[in-house]
Amino acid sequence: MDPQGFAPNSTPSPPVSAPMVVTSTSIVPEPPDLRASLLYLNRELSWLEFNARVLAEAQNEAVPLLERLKFHAIVASNLDEFFMVRVAGLKQQLTGEVGEGGPDGMSVSEQLSAIAKRVHDLADKQADALMHELMPKLAEKGILFVKPEQLPPEALKQLDDRFTAEIYPILTPLAIDPGHPFPHLRNKSLNLGVMFTRDPGGEGGFGVVQVPMMLPRLLDVSGMRAHDGSPARHAFVLVEDVIARHVGSIFPGVKLKGVYAFRVTRNFDLEIDEEEAEDLLQTIQQELRRRERGNAVRLEVSGEPTGGSLTKLVKALKLDADRDVYRTSGMLNVSDLMQIVGREDRRDLRDEPFQSLAAPPLREADDPFAVIREGDVLLHHPYEAFDSIVELLQRAADDPDVLAIKQTLYRAGGDSPIVRALARAAEAGKQVTAIVELKARFDEESNIQWARTLEQSGVNVVYGLMGLKTHAKCQLIIRREKGRLKRYVHFSTGNYNPSTARFYTDMSLLTCNEKLCEDASSLFNLLTGYSAPPKWNALVVAPLGLHEAILGLIAREAEHARNGRPARIVAKMNALVDEHVIEALYRASQAGVQITLLVRGICCLRPSVPGVSDNIEVRALVDRFLEHGRVFTFANGGKQEVFIASADWMPRNFHRRVEVMVPIEDPVIRARLVDILEVQLTDNVKAWRLTKDGNYERVDAKHSPPVRAQTRFMEMVRDKVKGSEIAKPSSRFVLPRPEPIKSPRRARGEAKKLL
Repeated sequence: MDPQGFAPNSTPSPPVSAPMVVTSTSIVPEPPDLRASLLYLNRELSWLEFNARVLAEAQNEAVPLLERLKFHAIVASNLDEFFMVRVAGLKQQLTGEVGEGGPDGMSVSEQLSAIAKRVHDLADKQADALMHELMPKLAEKGILFVKPEQLPPEALKQLDDRFTAEIYPILTPLAIDPGHPFPHLRNKSLNLGVMFTRDPGGEGGFGVVQVPMMLPRLLDVSGMRAHDGSPARHAFVLVEDVIARHVGSIFPGVKLKGVYAFRVTRNFDLEIDEEEAEDLLQTIQQELRRRERGNAVRLEVSGEPTGGSLTKLVKALKLDADRDVYRTSGMLNVSDLMQIVGREDRRDLRDEPFQSLAAPPLREADDPFAVIREGDVLLHHPYEAFDSIVELLQRAADDPDVLAIKQTLYRAGGDSPIVRALARAAEAGKQVTAIVELKARFDEESNIQWARTLEQSGVNVVYGLMGLKTHAKCQLIIRREKGRLKRYVHFSTGNYNPSTARFYTDMSLLTCNEKLCEDASSLFNLLTGYSAPPKWNALVVAPLGLHEAILGLIAREAEHARNGRPARIVAKMNALVDEHVIEALYRASQAGVQITLLVRGICCLRPSVPGVSDNIEVRALVDRFLEHGRVFTFANGGKQEVFIASADWMPRNFHRRVEVMVPIEDPVIRARLVDILEVQLTDNVKAWRLTKDGNYERVDAKHSPPVRAQTRFMEMVRDKVKGSEIAKPSSRFVLPRPEPIKSPRRARGEAKKLL
């Protein structure tokens, strides 16, 4: 440790003691420079620490075995995306194509070197944990991963026959020499490098066999036995091991020197000039085809390649041999192990079963619109089922009194009931508008498909504002009731994706509050017609003031603290990157504001720095569900304010996306959101704390009873549904609204505004 208490390998900290300044009357410490690079953690390295926390769950012996396998798969999948987007972006900066520095002051070259060092460390830890910890334990439970040569003779013959009939005919040997240029290798595809000689003592040759992506990666085999001698429940052989076994028949007439597996990761981000695009959908389709040929950014190798063959690979892919090559003794593309997690029904190797439950106000309701008219409804997913939102939309699609539906779609998922309901509503003659974000990363193809499906059904499909991603989550239903028009709105912190809603934690608000409904109408008018309202009643919208609002709320909290009034900030989000917000939080901490940040992933703020962030604590939760909700609370001098939002505190969310932050006016729901945050702050089983040196340490539960927030929420929902809260739903979920306006003239005016 250095004299300031920071680990030598971390970004150095600012001095604990500020320099002194002599004035005419006294000597006072000079305030620290809150823009100093030492006060900011690097974004990319912070993300890698998030993935390290996921890996820690994969190594956690208290986690059931198949869930540990799931976390291993997530680690690998996360790293793929990290290289395809973040590392690829840094490499573009390195070549001068893009120039963008961070507040931490690290150069692009320094970042790439630091990333390589950390990823090599994580990859080695994962390979070791899989090979020597998890797979032996799975084998004890009858789930085996074996090499072909470990199979008994009869099973091996069956595997060889399968290779001859189903695999060999679709393989293509590719020799690499002056007459055969290096082939294009698809992003994330698996390949075999084959080393051989044609003549004794001749120069070494090199060839490639691409493993077809349509082949199953894991092949079921029979005849294996578990450690106790009983027949194995499942045994798997990797398809590349089967191909490697027969590589002599693929390259006949040569002397084989060895075979190894390798995998290439490419720049997979889209580059779109919307101002030059006459048809955005067509432009994105063209870009999707182009990105398969993006520059290579990582080479993964498993096995023992000769120096010459590896040199050829690195040269052909234009990579750095020291920084961009990741060698392992284990399997490549560990994310394929998720196939086993999905198909195995071993309850003894899985988390405790949990089924999302309908919230009491909606559980027995014949008319969900009547429930919302009685008062706002908050849903905490996945504990309270997202099905309630799907069912509301499905009911609206079939309801003859519903005249119009407007909906944002960022990631809808496959075979979406949301999309089907919107299409059915349009076919029934309703006015339906869908804001489909074509630029949602890695969901572009799916969203293009949904856009076409919706257009064919008569839905007005809009791709949002030029130059901005529409990331706001909003649904607006307009219904005729007693001769007047009534609006119902759903705001969410997560996507309209029923699949991910089962394992992402998010917040939903259902309301018919007139101010929020009028703002929702204005939001859709902005997205479809570029017509922003003169002012918003309650919503805070990016890029039209969300950044300024967050800075203002933090500054107001600091002013309260300076004047001795209650001042506290608790903010839950996925990422904290924006340097202006971080500086504002530092100033609030200096003013005495107690700040607790629940940041699942990237956090560039450095907590616990004396004189700067003494009053800031940063926590993170990694558990069976992915923490995804955004909730912000401000003590506000005793008049507490609570918000839910679609946006994290990142520059892209503030300036390059359409986002929404929703104030919670219902005091009961406000209190419930505060309770939810407080439960998460007491978690001492799955919680981590960020230290000032940029590392994370588990929250110590030794001297207090164990609290696991997600388990607590599951128990709370079960208790509510059992009956204690069903009998009086308004006590926890709803708040009565004022009587509706009865003036016919006022009603006609409202209808005119809506239409």
